[in-house]
Amino acid sequence: MFGLIYESVLVKRKQAYVELYLLKEDKTVEVILLEKMRNLGVLGDKVKVKPGYARNFLVPKGKAVFASDVNLAKFEAKRKELEKLATERHAKALERQTAINAVATITIVMKASEEGKLFGSIGTREIVAELTKAGVTVEKREIRLSEGALRRVGEYEINVDLDSDLTAIVRIHVVAEG
Repeated sequence: MFGLIYESVLVKRKQAYVELYLLKEDKTVEVILLEKMRNLGVLGDKVKVKPGYARNFLVPKGKAVFASDVNLAKFEAKRKELEKLATERHAKALERQTAINAVATITIVMKASEEGKLFGSIGTREIVAELTKAGVTVEKREIRLSEGALRRVGEYEINVDLDSDLTAIVRIHVVAEG
């Protein structure tokens, strides 16, 4: 008797799990973007996203609002102001891009073994520090280390994301000390 109850509960759980999974798979929410987002859309686009992405990231950060008639009317009233802010942010990003591209190469000297392996690593913090020494302001979150921290002597090209569609390339030359 105990085995039969267990099997029926297990079957019901599996059916409930499958039904919940199917419901979650098709469930999306429409939002109106308040700024240009990479791989999502531009200002004013109505896009469908997962509810958690909208609820936990886009709406709290002010990047989108839920698509309702009231929010659509509010957005249309603010559209000119938002476009003006977006063009100003893009212009500042262009200026920063030219400043970063003006820096030819950043040289970082660290202790390394004979094989060229660094004692330690070079991360975003060290790169930001060297860029500020060169006279360029960059935030740590803008630097993209595609292969992780730099752990060997050599030359690297690092991407800096300035805006949703603007990137700059920083050339870093890691040299062994001594």
